[in-house]
Amino acid sequence: MKRPKAPKQIPVEDLSPIEAAGELAALAGEIARHDKAYHQKDAPEIDDAAYDALCRRNAAIEARFPDLIRADSPSKKVGAAPSEAFSEVRHARPMLSLGNVFSDEDAAEFLAGIRRFLKLDSDADIELMAEPKIDGLSVSLRYVDGRFVQGATRGDGAVGEDITRNLRTVADVPDKLLVEAPNILEVRGEVYMKRADFLALNERQAADGAKIFANPRNAAAGSLRQLDPNVTAKRPLSMFVYAWGEVSGSDASGYGGDADWPTQGAFYERLRAWGFTVNPLARVCKTLDETLAHYREIGFKRQALPYDIDGMVYKVNRIDWQRRLGFVSRAPRWAVAHKYPAEQAQTEVEDIQIQVGRTGVLTPVAWLKPVTVGGVVVSRATLHNEDYIAEKDIRVGDTVVVQRAGDVIPQVVEVVKDKRPKGTKAYTVPDLCPRCGSHAVREEGEAARRCTGGLVCPAQAVERLKHFVSRDAFDIEGLGEKHIQAFWDDGLIATPADIFKLAERDDAFANREGWKEKSVANLKAALAARRKIALPRLIYALGIRQIGQATAKLLARHYGTLSAWRDAMDAAQDRESDAYKDLVNIDGIGAAVADDLLAFAGEPHNREALDRLAEEVEVEPFVDARDMTSPIAGKTVVFTGTLTSVSRNEAKARAEALGAKVAGSVSAKTDYVIVGADAGSKAKRAVELGVTTLSEEEWLKLVGG
Repeated sequence: MKRPKAPKQIPVEDLSPIEAAGELAALAGEIARHDKAYHQKDAPEIDDAAYDALCRRNAAIEARFPDLIRADSPSKKVGAAPSEAFSEVRHARPMLSLGNVFSDEDAAEFLAGIRRFLKLDSDADIELMAEPKIDGLSVSLRYVDGRFVQGATRGDGAVGEDITRNLRTVADVPDKLLVEAPNILEVRGEVYMKRADFLALNERQAADGAKIFANPRNAAAGSLRQLDPNVTAKRPLSMFVYAWGEVSGSDASGYGGDADWPTQGAFYERLRAWGFTVNPLARVCKTLDETLAHYREIGFKRQALPYDIDGMVYKVNRIDWQRRLGFVSRAPRWAVAHKYPAEQAQTEVEDIQIQVGRTGVLTPVAWLKPVTVGGVVVSRATLHNEDYIAEKDIRVGDTVVVQRAGDVIPQVVEVVKDKRPKGTKAYTVPDLCPRCGSHAVREEGEAARRCTGGLVCPAQAVERLKHFVSRDAFDIEGLGEKHIQAFWDDGLIATPADIFKLAERDDAFANREGWKEKSVANLKAALAARRKIALPRLIYALGIRQIGQATAKLLARHYGTLSAWRDAMDAAQDRESDAYKDLVNIDGIGAAVADDLLAFAGEPHNREALDRLAEEVEVEPFVDARDMTSPIAGKTVVFTGTLTSVSRNEAKARAEALGAKVAGSVSAKTDYVIVGADAGSKAKRAVELGVTTLSEEEWLKLVGG
């Protein structure tokens, strides 16, 4: 299958800084919307390949313009918040996702980046463990003294769902380990459903008049999230294990002594001895050519495998190198997923409609003649923005090529021009909001067109409330988008605080379709459970432009409490104040993000709404899950000059893992400036301010090498 043609875009190397900033802003918003659709609504709007293409474009622009990396960059996000239906499990070590590559050249660059980070020779061989990427649900299994005691989903990477009882029903999850293991052992892997078992399950579901699952991944996820473990026990689930989390005796980076398992391959041997199932197709490859040959071999056999895969995972085999490489915000540097091409089909565009989001973005959506792609019927596709439509010249009535790589609504890859009906007209995105009639403008440097109606636009107001109750925000079970719309239409809710006041209003549910005694009681219980909320989730829930989950967590970590954050935002309204300088000096927050934060904080309507909300909920102070026992925990450090024993990136990663804040400039609040060779103005500034400076050798001694 030929890979689809990429959209016509300005090459990254030809982008100006203004164009790059605008595109990064658009990509952050677009990818965040798709994350919400996939993780919160279980109703994704584009396929894996389209999503990966957006992330790849974002990463390429960030690589060329590192100073423009946004605090809400998609590269800093992972997963989704746990469901309220299960109790929460805080992971002792974060469960992160993987970066992706899509070609042999991408895989070669992945290895080249590792060599640069580790300061290896450009031709040094790097052994990789290559194994199929299973399309299932990531879980962790915790063992104490050899006994299985707890299992959890990945959730948002920091907090997952407790599904211990359900995991006990999975045959591949041993209740007791076969041989001696560390006192505390947490292993991680993927629970999946084989294709034959999936088809048999759907046959039973159809015969019982029950829900039909779209694909094996959804079936596995739905089975593990059953409130009744007896239901899970009747579902044929399997599991491959491939990683570890907390292990007694491990250091702050999560690794034990190299003698425990010096390689990924040795760890897999240990897993088998303990009684876990490891994918038999996992193979240690000594060279890139050998790795790519294994990738193609498995790709050729892909349809004959008994389970679904969407790529191959490459992991650096040496554990000491894994330790040094560490992690970026949401993924390990030492592992990557090499994706397989997406599946394609042809269908017709029956209509193009406009959706208005919570920040006023007008998003065109194609309504398609239903078509089956890879076993799934799809009928809609996001068209992203007007440039996307213009570049592909997508019109109502066109026959288009769509693609998917999972249970998702497809991407329009291209138009089949020789099938275009006569008389079709080019589509134009309206310059008036279809919901409130306000002007819809496209600011210079942005790909999106936005409604200027603001608070008077009902679409934005309703979308903000939908965002507030969504899974990654307050996650209020039983209060879906249709309910929010209905309560809004009837004048029962206008601000977030009104949502909590629903619990006091029985008249809100009287004679309302779909609300019976039990569903009302369930909603009131869900509202009660969410009257205590973590600070990052509250900040994210407010729906501030450019403030995604990563940025919300960044702000929560920096300010600690809701009152401290609000006081700082008030003080920072003065752009000459120390509070403003402190805000923009947070690594990852620039002037553009600060402007949106302060615009929100300075709006009287928003201040009043937040005051009312604070009367309804208790906001918990931020809890930092990083290693806060190190000598640099909570300290602000700045690196300057060239380091010799480690790369600058490795030094920064190590500092952040030990609980330090890495800043880009020196101020009176800086604790340490690490001075390498050929240091410049930052070293001089440190001396002027009396900030402690450390040589590279002193720094390494301080952090333990």
